[in-house]
Amino acid sequence: MADGTVAGSPAVRTLMENGLLGALPPEPPASSLAFPGGGSWRVELPSVEGPAATEVALKEAESLGVPVHRISQGSGVTMLSDREIVDMVQLCRERSVELCLFARPGANWDVGASRLSPAGSPGTRARGTSQLRAAVEEIMRASALGVASFLVADEGVLWAAHRLRATGRLPARTQLKVSVMAAPANPVSFTVQAGLGADTINVSSDLSLAQLAEMRGASDATIDFYVETPDNLGGFVRYGEIGDIVRVAAPVYLKFGLRNAPDIYPAGAQLDQVTLASTRERVRRARLGLDQLARRRGIPPMAPLGERDQPALPRFAAPDTSTAQTTDRAGSDR
Repeated sequence: MADGTVAGSPAVRTLMENGLLGALPPEPPASSLAFPGGGSWRVELPSVEGPAATEVALKEAESLGVPVHRISQGSGVTMLSDREIVDMVQLCRERSVELCLFARPGANWDVGASRLSPAGSPGTRARGTSQLRAAVEEIMRASALGVASFLVADEGVLWAAHRLRATGRLPARTQLKVSVMAAPANPVSFTVQAGLGADTINVSSDLSLAQLAEMRGASDATIDFYVETPDNLGGFVRYGEIGDIVRVAAPVYLKFGLRNAPDIYPAGAQLDQVTLASTRERVRRARLGLDQLARRRGIPPMAPLGERDQPALPRFAAPDTSTAQTTDRAGSDR
């Protein structure tokens, strides 16, 4: 067999032929979906913080032969000057790589303490109108400088940005990506985030292959998935499953984080040495993952470089504000 399944693995066949394995459990169904431009998977390099790290990532990728479709940043638009944003846009544009910047701030940069309690709210949610406004303003600022893809970790920021896009306040080409810090862990949550405007969704990194298949069965939205996860997100290292992840989750962005590395958000000059070294190692980890993928037979092809289109998705309808205003006025007259 050369179908990319576990049962089709020469190692598994050898184990079974020697009586070392019994019958295998049913495998999750393979996805029949692909990106609009063709191909089932793309490569994303996360945590690329600033122009220097962007340049390092792209040069290292070229040196190691790592195809890159998207670079994402985690410290947020807030932590970049206009000049730095323009430089990152230009570096990525020259190589037809999509640039995705994080829309912050969130609760973990605020004075609220509930995020520190055992049952506290997630630290990346936007607290109050002030943080909601700040995140949306940063999206609009970076959009005006040429950025066309944004990471969000709050449903309110996601819906607000989607409505700006739908009404023409943001370019139609703008894409919205849900961060792993707001990752859905069940198919209904996955579908809800797509309905709110998400184009690509980073699902929980600890999902089993069967749970990934459940997500895929619920919506055509592109899945983002950490093959290796930073320690503060669980520290999972799943290179051995990379072929199965593609098979089950396509269309999917394969993300290569880094275990045993410091948390660098927000990045700055004081962390340059570790930021740039971590960037290089993420590219090397991507090379290792892609080599592992190449050794699996029957894996669907990579999407062409330079492609960024996403599947068309159903969205929630905006509320009829004219009706609401009429009702409010009628109420005030009584």
